[in-house]
Amino acid sequence: MNESFPAVRRRTFLLAGAALTVAGSGVAEPASAGPAGGKGRPVASRSAGAFKVIPLLDAAGPFFLDRQAAFPEATPHDWDLARGIDPGAFGPGETWQLDFRCYAIRGPRGRLTLVDTGVGPDGSPAGGWAPTPGRLPSELGHAGIDPADVDAVVLTHLHEDHFGWSVGLDGTPMFPNARYVVQRSEVAALPDGDAALAYVVEPLRATGQLDEVDGGVRLATAPGRSGGSIRVIPTPGHTPGHQSVVVEHGREQVIVTGDVLVHAVQLVDPGVAYRYEADPDAARRTRQRLLTEARVRRTVLATAHLRQPWTEVVPEPR
Repeated sequence: MNESFPAVRRRTFLLAGAALTVAGSGVAEPASAGPAGGKGRPVASRSAGAFKVIPLLDAAGPFFLDRQAAFPEATPHDWDLARGIDPGAFGPGETWQLDFRCYAIRGPRGRLTLVDTGVGPDGSPAGGWAPTPGRLPSELGHAGIDPADVDAVVLTHLHEDHFGWSVGLDGTPMFPNARYVVQRSEVAALPDGDAALAYVVEPLRATGQLDEVDGGVRLATAPGRSGGSIRVIPTPGHTPGHQSVVVEHGREQVIVTGDVLVHAVQLVDPGVAYRYEADPDAARRTRQRLLTEARVRRTVLATAHLRQPWTEVVPEPR
C-alpha cells in the first residue's frame, strides 16, 4: 500500500450478505469439509485464486462499554448510517453487540493458515471482560481442520481477544506444527507485566514457534493461473505492530483486517477513533489508506468484530 492518505468520504461501503456476488468468489461457497471421512459442515467462505478464506466465530456478546463511550466522536448521523450496514451490532439502548471472529485460509496442497485465535478458554486473559469460553476448537472441527495441520498462525496483534487459543492454559501451543507470525514491533511495545508476555510470547519462544517479522512478508504463493498469494502488511495504530492479512489474486483480494476497524461506524466515517486505539492518529491514517485503496480493487473485508464476516467495498458512483 502506498503512503498517501487521501480523504475518504462517508457512505462508501456496503455490507455484502452471504449470498451476494463478491470479488474473488462469485458467491459464498461452502468450505471444504476436510479430508475424506471428515465431519466438517458447510461454512460460508470467500476465495481469491487458489486460496479460500473461512470465517470461524469464537464468541459473541455485548461489549462492556456503550457504543458512544467506545466511539466518542461518532455523530447521530454516523450511527444511523452504521445501523444500515451492521444492524446486529445495535443492542438495546446504547449497547454494542460484537462478534469475536478468526479466519482460516486454506491453500493448495492442504496448506492452512489461521488468522487470530480468539478469546480463548475460561481462565484466559480475555476472561475478565470477553465472553469466554470461546468455541474456536469446535469451529475448527466443524470446518474439517485439525490443529496439527495448521502451518502458520498470524496474530494481527497481541490483545487478549486475538490470542486466546494460541496456547493452552499450561502454555502448550494449540497448533503444534505452526509458526506464529507477529510483528517484531508489536512484541517490543509490550510493557512489563502485559498478559501477552507470560501467556503467549514466552511459551511460543520456548518452543521456537514465535516468528517475529518486520514489515510486509509474503507467507504463501500458489503457482499457475489460478494461483494467488497470502501476505501480511503493517497496519499500525490500534497497536504499534498491528498487521493485516491480504489474500489476493490479480485484482481480487480479501483483506483480513484485524482491528483496523472494529465497528461499522468506522466504515461510514473512517475518521472516527476507537477509545482503545494506542495511537488514534496513526489508526485513522491506516484505516483511511486501507479503505481508500480497497476501493480501487475488487475487495472483500474480513472483519473480526462486525456481526457478519464479509464487507464488500464498492466505489461511489461517478
